[in-house]
Amino acid sequence: MLSSLRTTWFSNVRGDLLAGIVVALALIPEAIAFSIIAGVDPKVGLYASFCIAVVIAFVGGRAGMISGATGAMALLMVVLVREHGLEYLLAATLLTGLLQILAGFLKLGALMRFVSRSVVTGFVNALAILIFMAQLPELMNVTWHVYAMTAAGLGIIYLFPLIPLVGRALPSPLICIVVLTGVAMYLNMDIRTVGDMGQLPDTLPIFLWPEVPLNLETLMIILPYAVGLTVVGLLESMMTATIVDDLTDTKSDRNRECKGQGIANIGSGLLGGMAGCAMIGQSIINIKSGGRTRLSSLAAGVFLLLMVLVLDKWLVQIPMAALVAVMIMVAVGTFSWGSIKNLKEHPLSTNIVMVVTVIVVVATHNLAYGVLAGVLLAALFFANKVGHYMLVTSDYNEESDTRTYNVVGQVFFSSSEKFTESFDFKEATDNVVIDLSRAHFWDITAVAALDKAVVKFRREGAEVEVIGLNEASATIVDRFGVHDKPDAVERLMAH
Repeated sequence: MLSSLRTTWFSNVRGDLLAGIVVALALIPEAIAFSIIAGVDPKVGLYASFCIAVVIAFVGGRAGMISGATGAMALLMVVLVREHGLEYLLAATLLTGLLQILAGFLKLGALMRFVSRSVVTGFVNALAILIFMAQLPELMNVTWHVYAMTAAGLGIIYLFPLIPLVGRALPSPLICIVVLTGVAMYLNMDIRTVGDMGQLPDTLPIFLWPEVPLNLETLMIILPYAVGLTVVGLLESMMTATIVDDLTDTKSDRNRECKGQGIANIGSGLLGGMAGCAMIGQSIINIKSGGRTRLSSLAAGVFLLLMVLVLDKWLVQIPMAALVAVMIMVAVGTFSWGSIKNLKEHPLSTNIVMVVTVIVVVATHNLAYGVLAGVLLAALFFANKVGHYMLVTSDYNEESDTRTYNVVGQVFFSSSEKFTESFDFKEATDNVVIDLSRAHFWDITAVAALDKAVVKFRREGAEVEVIGLNEASATIVDRFGVHDKPDAVERLMAH
């Protein structure tokens, strides 16, 4: 017990605390920006990021992963807030939490195995592009000072780690933020700061029960939004978990993560915060800054609240250029540069899935749409490919006037037409044997194709025998097949 506690919480204290500070600094402008996107007060996003980061540290299924208010979730809240107000958003947040907990108990986290590597790569690349694009407004119609500060920030981020001893001891994003803030204050630069993003809260979050009528009408209003938030939140969280798994060579508990995200969102809703989920950008900042255990997520949440309440006078002085530099680092680090080289080496279908995922996510700014498009395309390509691995050969025995068809491979909706076309129904033979000992029937489309073949041969006057069905195929054929059921065959032949 103590050994497990030490491993998951206290095996990397210094790295986790320093990473927590960097993440907290980067969370502040993002939480404010996402609140503005959703159309709510900045404190709604800040309270959400604090609460979700702290709660998920205890109940999440992935150490070192950062969760909070996100842009993908904020985009789904806009219409609800505009038409019904904040109270309905808080109610939708609570329902989102309940649905995510239910998803955890139903073990829906296991559905991630249906998401191919090409979809994950496309998702990651699209997110990197979105993160970079989100920084562009801060670099447009500004003075040269902003470009100079951003360039200096990137220089510090990438060059500071090269300094012996000190470079590895302190996270360079934190040094970037501290140095640029000091320079901006010393030179009294007239550039955009965190304070320009919105007013920071000056009190601790308090318990809030949404003031909405507890009736069916309210449920009908919030349910569509809650379902959307649930799907996007879990998708982004599961994707982030996969990426952090790869970065740290460790495994996450996805079903526990589903429940954890749900509990965190319920906590957020009860403290006046919006729904959130795992954040790929912040999680990568955390990992690259040295965060590894649950302590880093807890530290990020606690430092976020402390900074907002205690260090607000200093925080508002942080130039946005410093945070833009950090987020550009995240975008560069998130993008899978190897995927560009792999375009020449990987199969065309894999490349199409990856590129379509990127295009859909970037075009819609909705991660769920991109992943759905990628998964559907990958499934279609897979079905088409497997459908080609089906072969029907035949041999004729003159003595018994028997034509034997040998079926090899997978028979399902994609290959059923090829299966039917492989038989010569016009051949005048007395006996037909269909040998399925090296075939497998997967669905009712395949069963219907077998029925069609048997009935057509019988219509031509041949005796048909089906042999060699394996147990699984025999079960589905016995249940749904009609070629051995006289009444059903008569109806089929009538057509």
